[in-house]
Amino acid sequence: MKIIFAGTPEFAAVALQTLHESGFDIPLVLTQPDRPAGRGMHLQPSAVKQYATANGIPVAQPLSLRMDSKDPLRAAEAKQAHELLTSTDYDAMVVAAYGLILPRSTLDIKPCINIHGSLLPRWRGAAPIHRAIEAGDAETGVTIMRMEEGLDTGPMLLIERLPIGPHDTTGAVHDKLAALGAKMVVKVMRKIEQGIYEAVPQPENGVTYAAKISKEEAALDFNQSARDIGRKIRAFNPFPGAHADVNGVTIKLWGAEVLDADSSAPAGQVLAADAQHGIVVACGGGGSLRLTELQKPGGKRLAASEFIKGFPLDGLRFA
Repeated sequence: MKIIFAGTPEFAAVALQTLHESGFDIPLVLTQPDRPAGRGMHLQPSAVKQYATANGIPVAQPLSLRMDSKDPLRAAEAKQAHELLTSTDYDAMVVAAYGLILPRSTLDIKPCINIHGSLLPRWRGAAPIHRAIEAGDAETGVTIMRMEEGLDTGPMLLIERLPIGPHDTTGAVHDKLAALGAKMVVKVMRKIEQGIYEAVPQPENGVTYAAKISKEEAALDFNQSARDIGRKIRAFNPFPGAHADVNGVTIKLWGAEVLDADSSAPAGQVLAADAQHGIVVACGGGGSLRLTELQKPGGKRLAASEFIKGFPLDGLRFA
């Protein structure tokens, strides 16, 4: 079976590698254009491009697939991409975190199968892992679906569940779902190859949307409950990194434990910052937080016991 693969980040690269190592013929990979990254802001290829290039798989990086784009450059690139797809011999396209919208003109060429990191119809959209953790979901999973024009609305081919642990971060859940999704899509493509698959419509109830994460929402508000703040810290680890200001300095918070004990102190007040108690902060909406991993600007991520050696917090308040 010949599969065109479309994806960009590490989540997608795991699936590409698994499909490739499982023996599927991959005549073409689509991925987003190289982006500036790192301190030098040099152009960096996506994780998917890196794997494809290392394994001799042809790569295309169009700015868009929408031939009706009002941007002449994007429309021209989309037309070239469409011509490339129609001239390539393939049976199906597998899509995983590609980052570009697939228009009807692309969906109509051959079946498009999507790997989505949630239990659809919950958390359709761009950031399903972040939003599941932020909302306090007890579980998540992967849905393999056939794509249609709606946002993650297509019929489901396979769905598997994964519990979210009380200390799981987006990074940790991402890695688990990437491995799970890769195994699942191989299973689905084998069934499609044999003509024995079944597509089930998504339930009409339980639809939620996972909006793209903005850096602005990673600023913590200690007037919220400790439980909500703790979820945000886990949800925004590793990106974009939850943060709060203390004494005029923006501190990134990478880990925290929720404590049930309430405090009469103002929200954000540091209640303790020592080797015995750790860093404990009052929360306005109930409970308090013990911060376990922090990072000051230009510094390394440090355990709380090491952080306070170079940044005393006694008597200070997070805002």
